[in-house]
Amino acid sequence: MKKKRFLRVIVYIFVILVLLILSAGVYLKHYLPRIKLKEIQVQSTPERVARGNYLANHVLVCIDCHSTRDWTKYSGPITPGTEGMGGEVFDQSVGLPGKYIATNITPYGLSSWSDAEIYRAITSGVGKDNNALFPIMPYNAYGNLDDEDIFSIIAYLRTLAPIKNDVSAAKSDFPMNFIINTMPKEAHPIKRPSPTNQLAYGEYLTRAADCIDCHTPMTAKGELIMDKAYAGGRKFPLRNGKTVTSTNITFDENTGLGKIDKATFISIFKGYDMAINPPASIAATVTNTLMPWTMYAEMDTTDLAAIYTYLKSVRRIRNEAANSKY
Repeated sequence: MKKKRFLRVIVYIFVILVLLILSAGVYLKHYLPRIKLKEIQVQSTPERVARGNYLANHVLVCIDCHSTRDWTKYSGPITPGTEGMGGEVFDQSVGLPGKYIATNITPYGLSSWSDAEIYRAITSGVGKDNNALFPIMPYNAYGNLDDEDIFSIIAYLRTLAPIKNDVSAAKSDFPMNFIINTMPKEAHPIKRPSPTNQLAYGEYLTRAADCIDCHTPMTAKGELIMDKAYAGGRKFPLRNGKTVTSTNITFDENTGLGKIDKATFISIFKGYDMAINPPASIAATVTNTLMPWTMYAEMDTTDLAAIYTYLKSVRRIRNEAANSKY
């Protein structure tokens, strides 16, 4: 009798555990994410469109991931005529836990999206159909920007030439297909600092460009190692089998930017201006860079100077594993 009672208890415990797991799965899959839409209707003005153009192409570089990049050239400049059409694939071949495809953000792709839905996607990582976006889209950074800057980007996207390109839905591998729904977060916008406050303004722009994501090493679980923020060393597998390692952008004297002055820092970026220095052709077997230099090259010099000022203020970290190149 005691043995039967013991087995019955074990069965009950097993059934309860199964029900709990199933309930958790249903909750994660069907009740998350839960980010409400804000009441937003963006009024398009020439000033907003111009600001959005600048941000989307040269600071947040939204157009970078949502277009086709020409990897036969150094830094993979945008292929003309593909701006915003989406279709770029980020998948297991580059170390990701699924297949994520950049959406079409031209008016063709966004025609049925409200301004509120676009805002939520950019700042909280939730798509039109309440689907969670994988944070290769850096919505955690964008959710801490000024709403006016996000509104400007929305206004600009509405002006892009519509390009017919139907993009497949993203698909996460197990268990990311459950975990991904826990990732979206409510936006916490802040006011953009004045450019006269170079330190605060530089911090804002560095966040907008999401420099920390690429230039900080990660754990095996895909979490940034914040004790080494901006110290570089993060490895990115390329489709040709090569691996590129990010640069240390702290001002460590030996492995970072410590020996670079502000004028040199700015000139490095400006040196990739396509109008002055067209990107060189690069063989498919050679290690390229993911850094969209040609897009950042047109960043305002005041903004580049502010980023320099902020990076110079962060803790200097020696990291021999970082790329020694700019």
